[in-house]
Order: sequence, then C-alpha cells, then structure tokens
Amino acid sequence: MKFWLFCAAVLAAWSAPPAFGANSAQPMAGKQVFDKWCLPCHGDSDQAPGTLALRVKYKGTLPAVLEQRTDLTAATVKYFVRHGVLVMPFFRKTEISDVQLNALANYLQDPRGRK
Repeated sequence: MKFWLFCAAVLAAWSAPPAFGANSAQPMAGKQVFDKWCLPCHGDSDQAPGTLALRVKYKGTLPAVLEQRTDLTAATVKYFVRHGVLVMPFFRKTEISDVQLNALANYLQDPRGRK
C-alpha cells in the first residue's frame, strides 16, 4: 500500500507544472520576474533611477516606464538583462534563469500581456 502512495506522490509531483517551465510564456510569469528584479529601478515612479535615466535619454519620444513601451523586442530585453548598460548591472543566470528571462522578454514585448 505504501508503495502505491509513493508512486502516486511521485507522479503528482512530476506532472505538476513548474513555476517558470512550460508556462513561461504566460504573462504572469514575466510580470513576477519584472516585479522582483526590474520594478525597483524601472517602475512608474519619480524615485525609480532607471525610469529617470530613460526619461532624460528619450526626452519624451518614448515612454520612460518599461511597462508602457510597445517597441521592445525580446532580443532587446534579453541583451540588456544579460549585459547591462551604464549603471544598470547585468544579471547572471543564477539570478534570472534563461526560462525566467524568456518569460520577462515575452511580457515586455507583448503589451497585450500587460493588461
């Protein structure tokens, strides 16, 4: 009897979807990554240094708040997350995994997913 309970538990655990696995294209997964890693610097706030820097850089030609942008591509998001720019640090795969980065890139490139 214990053997069957063990098998059922293993099967249930194995078949449960991971937090950032097959469902990584879902907007919520990307939003969770954004909220944890990006929001402190790129949120809609006058205290967010990334938003302030982009406001100066774009001078109103593009939104400074990343979640308001409609021109971001997945490749652009991935590049800046992995390489950083100026004072923005790069993020290692131990901080933001490739699966999480894909979810983030999909979230930021698709404005429909942010509604």
